[in-house]
Amino acid sequence: MALAIGNNQQRFTFRMIGAASRADRIRITAEWVSEQFEQFYREFLETPYQAKAAFEQQHHGTSIWLSRHRLSLYSDYIHRMGAYLKAVQPNISFDVEFLNELEALFWQMVEDRYESDVAYAFMHSIRRRVYRDEWKPVEYTFWESADSVQKFPVELLRHYDVEGEIEATLIEAILQLPDFAVPYADRAADARLIATRINRFVRRRDANVVQVEMFDAGFYRNRGAYLVGRIRFADGAWTPLIIALLNDDSGIYCDAVILDEHLVHNLFSSTLANFHVTTRYYHELSAYLHSLLPHRALGLHYSTIGYNHVGKVAVIRELKQELADSGGVLDTAIGEAGTVAIGFAGPQSAYNLKVIRNRPTSGYKWGTFEGVDSVKAKYSRVHEINRTGSMLDNIIYFNIALETSLFAASLLDDLLTEASDTVSVQGDNVVFKYLIVQPRMTPLPVFLANAGEREVRVVIESLGDCIKNNTAANIFNKDLDARNYGVSHFLKVYLFDYDALEDLIDVKIRSNTDRFDGEEDIPDWYFEDGVIFLPEEIESGLCIREREHRQIFRELHGDLMTPAYWEKLQHELSLNQVPAIKVYPDTCKLHRH
Repeated sequence: MALAIGNNQQRFTFRMIGAASRADRIRITAEWVSEQFEQFYREFLETPYQAKAAFEQQHHGTSIWLSRHRLSLYSDYIHRMGAYLKAVQPNISFDVEFLNELEALFWQMVEDRYESDVAYAFMHSIRRRVYRDEWKPVEYTFWESADSVQKFPVELLRHYDVEGEIEATLIEAILQLPDFAVPYADRAADARLIATRINRFVRRRDANVVQVEMFDAGFYRNRGAYLVGRIRFADGAWTPLIIALLNDDSGIYCDAVILDEHLVHNLFSSTLANFHVTTRYYHELSAYLHSLLPHRALGLHYSTIGYNHVGKVAVIRELKQELADSGGVLDTAIGEAGTVAIGFAGPQSAYNLKVIRNRPTSGYKWGTFEGVDSVKAKYSRVHEINRTGSMLDNIIYFNIALETSLFAASLLDDLLTEASDTVSVQGDNVVFKYLIVQPRMTPLPVFLANAGEREVRVVIESLGDCIKNNTAANIFNKDLDARNYGVSHFLKVYLFDYDALEDLIDVKIRSNTDRFDGEEDIPDWYFEDGVIFLPEEIESGLCIREREHRQIFRELHGDLMTPAYWEKLQHELSLNQVPAIKVYPDTCKLHRH
């Protein structure tokens, strides 16, 4: 790839040198951007099929790498192209008309394509990259794309009519949709188990199934593959149908059937790595996922399947619409103020926004502060890795302007005082060198203070699962304070603060459990460099106030307090293994004799 880009750039340079006029330079630049987009998009579309092959061959490490590669692919192209464009045309950052004419010509070249919105976002990202160091904001918007769904009609749903109960033969047909290159361990047996589970669910609902519909593509992520659709009932109601598949030495098998909307919501949330889906029709796919989960913004569904830059535009539009509908403004987020970040949100927003302070507050407890760029890099890393269903994804905007009228006066004063290195006012706008946006959560201490007994137990169990899932992704949060965790509407716990993240494999696991009260010598680990972690101190580190709540954590997740648990994970990670994570509850799994 690097060689192809190099040759392309060399040809572009020679053509630019020979350009006879400004119009020629604009045309040549537009053609160069178009060639680069073609190369990027071809590689982007190949990735889901590579993920399918990785699943078939049980190459779990390759699957993880593909998720990271696909996310970074776009930014790698934009970074190289922006830098090269500035090198060839040093004054381009200040030539607004050149960039305007370039965008207009490029749009003429791509407007009739199915992926025209992706292409234009690509062009707009290059413009933002050119401005990256200039504090010149560029709108996170682009011209409306052609109605691709109507211009490129395609049937992507398979329909299976049902009379009475669902038969195993119907499920067998569904299991063949991905057209795997390797066999199922026992497809007929799996089909019977799935049919039995669905029919039992339907009887509890006292409903009559009339049709099963499935999206005609495979969904791949980490170790698993998924088939996605819904079950339609005679009264017009429906329920999602997700079949989760795994692969081992005996062959592909069905691990779980997911029929509850809130579990499907968790599965498709932005807290996991993006899905690789074997279809190029992302508009139809996003619309279908939105029909399954209508409470989740359409833009976030684009992000779920890897079209992050289309989704980023939708999120900004949604944020502004939320404020317009509520008549409110952005103000400091609920909960205790962060020592490193300033969090803020609209009164009824689905999102929290944050920026990093110039310097942490006096409550900072990690020695020397490594600076804003260091913290921001940790947030960027979380966006690029497998988030294991337990870390909120970060949508990171660069050089973005929001109207001053959208901010409470006290918040704006705080931003301009505490984050002045990255926030400024230009005319009627507040300009952010970067802005981090996350789905909104209730801080864990706030939730526990107001929850009932059942909710407390569910959430504390989820807290332990959150910690375990993160460690499986080589993520260690050395600041275990409960204030860094949030609770969703569905009582699921997520880590959302990333300024204290470390690679688990580099953490030194030590213990004082072999020492006796009254020993006066200092333990050997006290003099070691690096990050030292004593598992027996995890309970106190969480800073959960109620003793009963701490007892529940100890009962459900006592293994987290033993060095053996952490050392086993470190050993697996050192061998480049991919430890299993808990993506859905055990109640969804199929039980075999």
